[in-house]
Amino acid sequence: MKIVSYIFPVLLLFIACDKETDNPISPTASLLQGKWIHNEAYISAGGPQYWVDVDNGEAIEFYKDGTFSSNRFTECDSGNFWIEENTLFLEYTCDEFETSADNEDGYITYRLEFFSDYFILTPTSGPICIEGCSYKYQKVGNTDN
Repeated sequence: MKIVSYIFPVLLLFIACDKETDNPISPTASLLQGKWIHNEAYISAGGPQYWVDVDNGEAIEFYKDGTFSSNRFTECDSGNFWIEENTLFLEYTCDEFETSADNEDGYITYRLEFFSDYFILTPTSGPICIEGCSYKYQKVGNTDN
């Protein structure tokens, strides 16, 4: 009976320690394919950063032909995207469209951390949050385009 009393806590320890954690995945354009909704923001009000829910966040859809559509800007809703060294590049392709989020080459860039069903974008172009900020996008569907 003593051995059972030792085995039970050890079994609980193994069950409680889930080795499956949500580790980052090396991002690729094919992993981004589908529709995503901005649902959380990592912000700071001068102190430690924390996650807050975002209502009616930006919707962005990535297609396998390297294009995307987004409702972020009313003046332009589409363009091209690509990934280089964990950096997401967005190039809006509407004539005469300009935004303060562009870098000197005309691209909006983000550091991209990709996980199994969400990704996190941290701005690397345009106005950068002094305290730091990041945006979480949750996958909501796939596309065949």
